[in-house]
Parts: sequence; C-alpha cells; structure tokens
Amino acid sequence: MQLQTQSFALNLLPSPNFAKPIERREFISLKRDPSRPISLRCSVSTTLDTPATASTHKPFPAEVSRSIMELSSVGTLSTLTHDGWPLGVGVRFAVDKDGTPVLCLNRSVSPDKRSALHVQLEQCGLRTPQCTIQGSIGRPGDDTVLKRLSATWREKFGEEVEEDSLYVVAVDRVLQMEDFMEDGIWVASSDYKNASPDPLRDIAEDIVNQINANNMEDIFRFCNVYVDLDFVVSETKMIWMDRLGFDLRVWSPRGVYDVRIPFPMEVTDEKGAKSSFNGMSQLAWEVEKSYCPADFNKVKLLKQVVGSSHSHKGGGQ
Repeated sequence: MQLQTQSFALNLLPSPNFAKPIERREFISLKRDPSRPISLRCSVSTTLDTPATASTHKPFPAEVSRSIMELSSVGTLSTLTHDGWPLGVGVRFAVDKDGTPVLCLNRSVSPDKRSALHVQLEQCGLRTPQCTIQGSIGRPGDDTVLKRLSATWREKFGEEVEEDSLYVVAVDRVLQMEDFMEDGIWVASSDYKNASPDPLRDIAEDIVNQINANNMEDIFRFCNVYVDLDFVVSETKMIWMDRLGFDLRVWSPRGVYDVRIPFPMEVTDEKGAKSSFNGMSQLAWEVEKSYCPADFNKVKLLKQVVGSSHSHKGGGQ
C-alpha cells in the first residue's frame, strides 16, 4: 500500500502562554494553556497512481532526481566497450545548472556514446533513493562551455581539472526509484532539466538526525495522533524531510511501514521546517492530552516495507 494523499491546513491561534521566545531555531515541545481555544481544519482526498506533489504531498520524481544528483558526488558510469560488453566504473561527477552530469575521465570513451550514470543517496541509514541517467556521453561543445564546466567542477570539489578530461552526459531520460527492490518511474529529459532540487536538501540530514536524537517522543506522538493505526508502534524514526513534509519508518509486530506526513504548508528553509515541526508537535500534544479534539482526518494508508535490508529495526545499523 502507498500513501496517496492527505491535505492538512493548520490554524493555530496565538497564545501569550505558549512559551518564552527562543533565539535559536531548535526543535521544542511547547506546552499550551488548555483554556485557550485552538482551531484545526483538515481534509483528505485520494487520487490513485499519481506520483506527484498536489495529490501526494511528495516532490515530483524529477525533483527527487535533481536533489539526489545535487547531494551526491560519486556514481557508477556504465558504457559499452569496443567489443560490445557493458562496463561499469566508479566516477566522480558534478552537475551543471540544469542537472547535466559533468565527469572527469582519464580514458577515452567507446565510439558507442550510449551510457548510464547510476547514483544513490542513503537517507539516515533507512532508505536509499536512486536515479539512473540514460544519455549520450561526449565532450563539451566549445571553450565557453568548457570554462563554465571547469568552474562547476572547481566549486564542487575545490580542485582544478584538466579541460581535456571533462565529459558530459546529455540526458535522454531518468529512472527514479525510492529504494532498492522497488519499481521506478521514468522521467523525461525536459522534466528533469526544468525541475528544481529540494530547498531543504543541504540541511535535511542534519535536521532529521536532530529529531531522531532529541524528539523521539514527538515522533511517537505523530504516529498516534496524525496516523490511523490499528497496531502498536514498537519503534519509529524519521527517514527524510523535504519542502512538503517528512517520511517516518514505523516498526510493529505486524511489520514495517513507511508513512508520509505533510507539513501544514510548504517550507523553503530551516526556519520554516523547524517552525512547522514545532507547531505540529504542539498540536499533537494538545490532542493527546484532550485539550482539543482530533477534528481532522488521519493518514490512513501506509506503505509496507518488504525485502530490504533497511527494513530491520534501527536501519540495520
């Protein structure tokens, strides 16, 4: 089962008794005066087999692929050798502003320019989204392009590169997968190039690690308040966070599941992400304490995790 869609719209009324102002944007657990009113409006709609934002509160596969490429620096380049055999080798790469992979190779490529660049991104030891870029490998077009790509490489790795060693992969299409042993989604070249990487990509891992280390009580509460579960949660951890929400891994005697919980609204930076998390934590605490009713539709659909080493408790660490 996969989580299809849910739409939250939170409207927390201001309260002078929420907490003292906090200078640093840390994750906190606020305690609210129960005499103050609070309003919550939530709605749920379902659209089957829709891979993207509006209906699933998840980034489009093209966005995920762009984020994977931006965050990664190594991958496996597969090409056809002169005798027709496929050969995969580890390479370092940077990406141009439109997501085009830039490679530094110390060998000539096969006359058959078809290639595939496979890149993986481990998310907190719990999930490994990946993308495979199919395209034609070749040399950059002119000196202007070479200088721009050299600057891109220097910015990524902090080192100079021989321009004669630079190659690019002209993207034809991209296969995006959420994890090992899962079906992938093909992304068109134009969609990939026009997509923007997630604005939280550079800070997501640190935020998730903070929450898993310091806010486990809140994560358990999210499972009980925002998700409609008919089993006891043995353990839970946050997997990843993006501009639209976050994914939780849930362990139970019945099995292992992933669940998507959206933010009240889209966030674009660390301040917005932490503010949204703290607001949701506050609301969940008040619902748990019966200070306000759970007047909303809970997330009902979970995605069962099967056949993956990451499905083990603690991410197999």
